[in-house]
Amino acid sequence: MAGIYVHIPFCKKRCLYCDFFSTTLLERRAEYVETLLKEIAKRKNETNEPIRTVYLGGGTPSTLESSDIKRILDAIGLENAEEVTMELNPGDATETYLKTIQAAGVNRLSIGVQSFKDHLLHLIGRRHTAKQAIDAVHWAQKAGFDNISIDLMYALPTQTINQWKEDIQIALNLGIQHISSYGLMYEEGTALTKMRDTGSLEVIDEDTENEMYDYLCERLKNAGFEHYEVSNFALPGYESKHNSSYWDGTPYIGIGAGAHSYMGNIRSWNPDNLNAYISGINSGTLQRESETLTDKDIYNERIMLGLRTHRGISEPTTSQHRANFERLIQNGLLQRTEDKRIVATQQGLHILNRIIEDLMI
Repeated sequence: MAGIYVHIPFCKKRCLYCDFFSTTLLERRAEYVETLLKEIAKRKNETNEPIRTVYLGGGTPSTLESSDIKRILDAIGLENAEEVTMELNPGDATETYLKTIQAAGVNRLSIGVQSFKDHLLHLIGRRHTAKQAIDAVHWAQKAGFDNISIDLMYALPTQTINQWKEDIQIALNLGIQHISSYGLMYEEGTALTKMRDTGSLEVIDEDTENEMYDYLCERLKNAGFEHYEVSNFALPGYESKHNSSYWDGTPYIGIGAGAHSYMGNIRSWNPDNLNAYISGINSGTLQRESETLTDKDIYNERIMLGLRTHRGISEPTTSQHRANFERLIQNGLLQRTEDKRIVATQQGLHILNRIIEDLMI
């Protein structure tokens, strides 16, 4: 199988924590869509495999008209697609919009809720309200969507444990099938990081952040969700097929400005510049950068991606690598499963990035 990711970089308002490639130049949406269609026509058969998953991400795909969503999906061709995901800002949701994107071929939604507390949404620069988020889920369900994911964030400035518990309960009460949840990251150059550095934010301490994560894992487990990736939880059968392809080495094509592709041992990416992308596609001179992964790169990626998942990785074959794993197992940070795979423990998940860095060669 193979997948296609389509990057829609437009945002009506840039969130204060976001460092993804995005733009508020909404007046350029029409020419961008036309350019996407040209790139899709040239590249959709690159993998020589059926396209099983499609993911429209951003940015904010829901800033596009539903008619443009249909044009993009028609250009890709969904005859073999099992999962077609679209990211949605709750502020863009209407009953009509949700019905029309479903009719266009979208069968899975990823709704960027982040919090059900209006003061926290305002603090991080989100443009929707808690009510709009709840309405978006209800309207999606009314439109016939039965595969809905929401994003929730924890360790937000001033956020309390009780507020976090309430957010999780509200999410569960909505009857959704998937939750992606991330601790707030202060990325270099973002507005929120600048606010933190000037002392104008109340930053959550590491112990509280770990407590929030542990509660999330336990509460969702008790609610019947499987913790299949460090930040992703799904009811049985509702794991994200597209995102799982990133973690297991499935080839995928990235369409749009800043989008990445992966095939075999080749990784490539489009420029994260609107002008360079549009002019490059239209003139046939797009400069797509690429790199060939070495055996070392592939090993390190297997460690980095595999340990994020509930399946983990197979045991290393060399004595040197085994010794590193054994040390972490003895320290309670990794463990062996019954089928002889290595996975992170709950304690290990708290410092997973450090563990991965320690195991890389």
